Amino acid sequence: MNIVLIGPRGVGKSGVARALALLTKRPVLSTDLLLSYENDGLPIPQLLAWLRHDWLRFRELEYQVVAKCARMDDIIIDTGGGVVVDLDPDGNECLSQRKVSALRHNGLVVRLTGNLERLAQKNALDANRPALSATLSEETVMRRRDPFYQSAAHFTLATDGMKKTAIARAILDHPAMRESISSTNPARSPPSG
Repeated sequence: MNIVLIGPRGVGKSGVARALALLTKRPVLSTDLLLSYENDGLPIPQLLAWLRHDWLRFRELEYQVVAKCARMDDIIIDTGGGVVVDLDPDGNECLSQRKVSALRHNGLVVRLTGNLERLAQKNALDANRPALSATLSEETVMRRRDPFYQSAAHFTLATDGMKKTAIARAILDHPAMRESISSTNPARSPPSG
């Protein structure tokens, strides 16, 4: 069973994934890093520029990476902030049933949340994060995605004011995680304390 981290960009998924890896001795796969790797090493902003900001093509490439990760077992999957979305025929973001289904098939999906206004301000200062929309603010896009994160997740953890290791321990101590791990491998249990 995989541990899958979802949530808005900047919420700390990558740092929490590394903390979980230290506690569980599981490897971490970053969907964004793998997406870059599979596309000539282009960082996400450059990949999007190369795609001429064609988010439909980007989401298709992302799906291919997600599907590969989801077929693995006993890993931690650190997802990009838009992993829960695809585009409808009008070009609007909608819930990505295919990516969510793949991630949930062999994974416990954990939604990390934080103050969206703070996260939007933090992301605005990061040149490595491409604009989410040409017409909407970062915070607006994050708010619109929130129901998608909610429906995709098995459980949610608020992260504001918490250290990465404390968040990782809270994930491992969550009843859904304990139940998931014990039902898939009775001999294995998450570390405590």
